[in-house]
Amino acid sequence: MATKKRSSPTRSGSPTKLSAGLLPWMGIAGIVILLDQLSKVTITRLFTYGESHPVTSFFNLVLVYNPGAAFSFLGSASGWQRYLFTAVGIAAAIFIIFLLKRHAGQRMFCTALALILGGAIGNVTDRIAYGHVIDFVDIYIGRWHWPAFNIADSAICIGAVLFIIDELRRVNK
Repeated sequence: MATKKRSSPTRSGSPTKLSAGLLPWMGIAGIVILLDQLSKVTITRLFTYGESHPVTSFFNLVLVYNPGAAFSFLGSASGWQRYLFTAVGIAAAIFIIFLLKRHAGQRMFCTALALILGGAIGNVTDRIAYGHVIDFVDIYIGRWHWPAFNIADSAICIGAVLFIIDELRRVNK
């Protein structure tokens, strides 16, 4: 008796539809990673550490390193934070891919997750390669400077805002 091999079912009944549904979201994440890494390579080749160039009256390009997390949280710790934040970033990426597979048809939700995924992988790449994250965007008003950030951080923030908007829309339905 021959047995027919069954593929795992998806919401549409076809495993290829699931992969095709995941592809645009992975593409968005890939674009974020590419732009983030290209910008960081460019800045590190054009600037020395700490060097700053004014662009407008409220925006500089500056090369700084962040061994910590957002806003340099734990930046002055002895080095263990590199491994913690790398592990958290990898775990978050795996969980986000799971969510993207499961909810591939929800456009705003998946766009938000794809941006967060790309940003997380962009910063994890820095932590693995350099031991710190490369930041270069310096926004300021007068003498008050927002902590420097990068494209990955921007993608994570935009993704978080989209996620909140999506949740508010879902709650209001």
